[in-house]
Amino acid sequence: MSDKLLLTFNAGSSTIKIGVFVKRNGGVERIGKGVIDFRAEPLTFNLVEGPAIFDVPLKARSGDLIRDALEDVFGWLGEHYDFTAVTAVGHRVVHGGDLFSGAIRLDEPAIAAIETLVPLAPLHQPQNLHLIRTIAALKPGLVQTASFDTAFHRTQSDLVRRFAIPREWFDKGVKRYGFHGLSYTHIACRLKCLEPDTAGGLAVVAHLGSGASLCAIDHGVSRDTSMGFSTIDGVPMATRSGAIDPGVIVHLMAAHGLDAKAVEDLLYRQSGLLGLSGISADSRTLLETPASTAHEAIEVFTYRIAGEVARLSASLGGLDTLVFTAGIGENQPQIRRMVVDRLGYFGLILDSEANDRNEAVVSTSESRVKIRVIATDEEQVIANDCLRLSS
Repeated sequence: MSDKLLLTFNAGSSTIKIGVFVKRNGGVERIGKGVIDFRAEPLTFNLVEGPAIFDVPLKARSGDLIRDALEDVFGWLGEHYDFTAVTAVGHRVVHGGDLFSGAIRLDEPAIAAIETLVPLAPLHQPQNLHLIRTIAALKPGLVQTASFDTAFHRTQSDLVRRFAIPREWFDKGVKRYGFHGLSYTHIACRLKCLEPDTAGGLAVVAHLGSGASLCAIDHGVSRDTSMGFSTIDGVPMATRSGAIDPGVIVHLMAAHGLDAKAVEDLLYRQSGLLGLSGISADSRTLLETPASTAHEAIEVFTYRIAGEVARLSASLGGLDTLVFTAGIGENQPQIRRMVVDRLGYFGLILDSEANDRNEAVVSTSESRVKIRVIATDEEQVIANDCLRLSS
């Protein structure tokens, strides 16, 4: 293949999603998408290219799984594509703090600046940095870019971003940042395409996946969001608690002897749908399980989401559009129905048949709020940023 290629890397705490994009007609078009799941055995690179699916076995030869896996992936990609045609690599980086308000081209000073933000995202930022440095070592001279999950929310006012704690902590970085910004960037762009004159107007977007958050978007601009200082805040998630009374944390530490690491593990990995149900972190499993705890977990999940829609509507001063996106939001009609049922007083009316078919618009013509289902695409946002910064 002689076309110029871009690669994107979207690193989570235990997975790396890899996108293969070709430069075409002044833009970038995805031609392949893959994932490495470091929890799986045997370790495999799963790549989808059109109708073709490849399962590439990976060999972990040392304690550095990421480096070993990338060496294998690059070797296989070099056989499958013309790897000399890869001109740049784009990364999702979770935290940009107040240092970065948009995507950047990476160099040593930029990487050092990103490293100063590790205390703000200790679970994700080190993974992002290790990936960036590993690629730099394996492919010296290859242009790398970073797109930040927090950047979309830099338009929020200090009024929204402040916690009601002594003011000096705000200046030390203890403030609301918001996350899932690449997803919200994509949805804002899609709304602009769908409704050029209004970009959805006053919109609340519900990004519902294993990680979940909501964002208040005013004609394409972020005004408020459910996640704050960390990715644990807001609505319950697969294994994360969402918002919790700070007194609970004090109690767990003072009365039950849990240290910071134990509290972190409880709130990030043992809570959410998993903790509520005691059965599974997967909403699909819970919806199919007759146990009362499974039903209650889904009820809590949708109850909190509906409450957050109402709060964010107050931040916007109204609501024109409600968007469901990400794995749960795009594919689980029952979750959407349970959320919307709690918002009837807003004038939301669900079209049950359209909802069951996961159609693009799932509200009736009488609904005062348009309810949309829009597929998100974080990798496309990264690739677009990468093309612009590397051209």
